[in-house]
Amino acid sequence: MISKKDAEIISHLRNNARQKITNISKKLQIPATTIYDKVRVHERRYFKRHTTLLDFSKLGMHGRANLAVAAEKGSRDAVQKFLMNHQNVNTLYRVNFSSDFLAEVVFKDIAEVEKFSEQIESDYKAKIQIYSIIEELKKEDFLTKPEHLEALK
Repeated sequence: MISKKDAEIISHLRNNARQKITNISKKLQIPATTIYDKVRVHERRYFKRHTTLLDFSKLGMHGRANLAVAAEKGSRDAVQKFLMNHQNVNTLYRVNFSSDFLAEVVFKDIAEVEKFSEQIESDYKAKIQIYSIIEELKKEDFLTKPEHLEALK
């Protein structure tokens, strides 16, 4: 179980990973050296990686969608390999129920998303449901606010 102070440190980093340790120290009233040491421990224990969240539309990438991909039994590995290696697949999950994979894809426009899904359907005999992303309402928000810390209990 994680302590409340450790969770608060993580919460501050989830809000802004680039903020200075001294700022977190002042807000939490914990010595900066202690926070620095805890961050190093947390990096090994809890953090997968440090990353930057992009606003894809500002980069001219307006075709964003989640694709639910149901592959035939014999082609699941090939579909997975294809999706894992494709440059426009931002996030890929293995899921259950009526689909095998959930892929978040990013393209210049929705027509390219359609073309991509048609390619998978024809090359791998997979069934795809496209869920176009109209507007991102919330992303990477868990453990960014003090009230979220209750969920760790």
